[in-house]
Amino acid sequence: MKILAVEDDAVSRAVLRKALHRLGHEAIEAADGEAAWDLLQKNTDVRVVVSDWTMPNADGLELCRRIRKRVGAEYTYFILLTGRDATEENQTTAADAGVDDFLTKPLDLPGLWTRLRVAERILRYTKQVSQLEEMLPICSYCKKIRDDQNYWQQIEGYISVRTGSDFSHSVCPDCYQAVLVPELAKLKEATAAKPPPSVERKH
Repeated sequence: MKILAVEDDAVSRAVLRKALHRLGHEAIEAADGEAAWDLLQKNTDVRVVVSDWTMPNADGLELCRRIRKRVGAEYTYFILLTGRDATEENQTTAADAGVDDFLTKPLDLPGLWTRLRVAERILRYTKQVSQLEEMLPICSYCKKIRDDQNYWQQIEGYISVRTGSDFSHSVCPDCYQAVLVPELAKLKEATAAKPPPSVERKH
């Protein structure tokens, strides 16, 4: 993945860059939140940000808030790497700003690897959901969806294959009143009008 590494300390930034390269990722660098924001406008393929919290100009939380306010952009996974303790208050503050994950310094390579694996999984799911939200070839009558192999299948199967989601079925209030209540009434009428079965007596 192409990852934006944001760190005002040059040595810490170099350590982060080398760690990302060691894990097989491409890294672009910024020394503060303002510079990182400018880079994001030019590098729209960046989907993961690993950022320090305390920085000049714009800190990590401000950068994350700006990213979350973008309209029409693909989801960006934001990992906060900070020297602050992972207290409940600090993690709540970070989560309220839109941060996805929280790592404390010094940088732990296995911990970073785990967070990036989670990021890859989440970004893959968000892409699948985004594709599902686009125009889909769906039958106006039976509501089946045509897949890439020109095969028509039920919408539950289509979504399950692409997202791994399972479905539980129910009836919405509108359909209950418009469809189910009349069907139950018809069934009740038919049952009431049907004569009871005759019993043949043997003599």
